[in-house]
Amino acid sequence: MKNIAIFASGSGTNAENIIRYFSDSETIKVAVVLSNNRHVKVHERVNNLGVPSFVFSREEFVAGTPIINKLAEFRVDFIILAGFMNKIAAPLLKAFPDKIINIHPALLPKHGGKGMFGMHVYNAVVAAGDRESGITIHYINENYDEGDIIFQATCPVLSTDTPDDVATKVHALEYAHYPKIIEKVVNHPNIHPEDV
Repeated sequence: MKNIAIFASGSGTNAENIIRYFSDSETIKVAVVLSNNRHVKVHERVNNLGVPSFVFSREEFVAGTPIINKLAEFRVDFIILAGFMNKIAAPLLKAFPDKIINIHPALLPKHGGKGMFGMHVYNAVVAAGDRESGITIHYINENYDEGDIIFQATCPVLSTDTPDDVATKVHALEYAHYPKIIEKVVNHPNIHPEDV
């Protein structure tokens, strides 16, 4: 059994979707959820599903050791980012090489980088006049949204679409694909992106 940790900063809809997906899995378990914010709904969502959650401070995150120790306590093999707003600190990258996965709500390298999250991304897609958008699932490295791409899925963007319309389409892709890609990568750590 491989244990995964989810890092989340917000309402936790993706975290909940991932936990539900793996609830009957014989190979993967969501062991713990970590957050940088104690006042967000992700804690309620995941606790209701029987998954413990913990909050860490900025100082603990930068230092890395308290987070790494908590992950060791739960025997975590992979870290999954689900709406997590902090850049991953160097100690975590070193402790989990090629074992930290993120999802970005656009087709990287477009609309990526610092400050490009949530509605900022959907506003940028509409402002750019893009005719398609989607999701990018990728490994994390030391730079925002620059890790190796594992998987992308697209959705059309109509000329009449608002940023909220784009968000709805992208969220549907997230819920449909993210758990399945996590499953493939965690069960086959050396899988090549073209095989996902």
